[in-house]
Amino acid sequence: MPLLSAALPLAFLLLQAHAQPTLPEILSRVAEEAEVLQQNAPKVLTQETLEQRAVMPPSRFRPLVGSAAESVKPRLQVREVVSEYSVGTLKDSDSRNLIEFRQVITVDGRPIQSAESARHALSLGVHSQDDRVRKRMLEEFARHGLVDVATDYALILLAFSKRGLEQMKIVAGGEETVGPDAALVLSWQQTSSDSGELEFHGRQVARRALQGNLWVRKSDGLPLRIRAWAEHADAKHKIRDEGTVDYVLSAHGFVTPASVVHRHFVDGQLMTENLYRYEPFKLFGADSEIKFTETPDPAAAPPPPTKK
Repeated sequence: MPLLSAALPLAFLLLQAHAQPTLPEILSRVAEEAEVLQQNAPKVLTQETLEQRAVMPPSRFRPLVGSAAESVKPRLQVREVVSEYSVGTLKDSDSRNLIEFRQVITVDGRPIQSAESARHALSLGVHSQDDRVRKRMLEEFARHGLVDVATDYALILLAFSKRGLEQMKIVAGGEETVGPDAALVLSWQQTSSDSGELEFHGRQVARRALQGNLWVRKSDGLPLRIRAWAEHADAKHKIRDEGTVDYVLSAHGFVTPASVVHRHFVDGQLMTENLYRYEPFKLFGADSEIKFTETPDPAAAPPPPTKK
């Protein structure tokens, strides 16, 4: 009897070891989820809330004399922007890469346009032909007083397609928890900047290879969280941008972003933090008039007509 009780834990451990997916199996699952998101993201729309905290230069007013002149410090600016959010490709683009499209509807609670007008403008943006539409969206954020805005972080899972994985170095790390789930942690690094971060700086555009961590559910390899960062130095400063994206399995059967935290550092100092939160994604028809197609409740569906 003691021998049987000692064998039970061993059998349990062997079962657990067998149940945990291998690294190739994990990457295959992640690539599958990336491809499903690629197929379905252009069919969805949601509302995005961006809360930005940014360190800004002191106001233009300067005390002329006394101790007050020495106490002038940078100020913290907090803004909240709510936008209609969608995903699509640039018209006639050879790459067919998906990018984010936004239309602002409120700034700090102040209405800018109706949700219906924003959705119509989104449909026009999806049919634009080049990267200038992306830059215009960033410029619109700047007009509302936002700085160092990041875009497309929510779609970073798409970098883990089968083709994307061919341009990465990936090694297994430790274990952590993400929400209620036990998770395996992988470290990854892009070997090419072709699919890396796209940065607009004035009239200059640059792509930078990314690296970071990937958290997957231990039981089945479902991607739960992705962290990415890139660093570079200009003539005066060392710049670092990093983002963490949490994903959830949507009611439509594929993972979608739940939140993004982006941080912008200059010489090691945090200058801007952008927190993006997303409402549950809804499906819509892929035409110029964005129409939603809600999933019907089977219990509420009318009975089929009877034949006479």
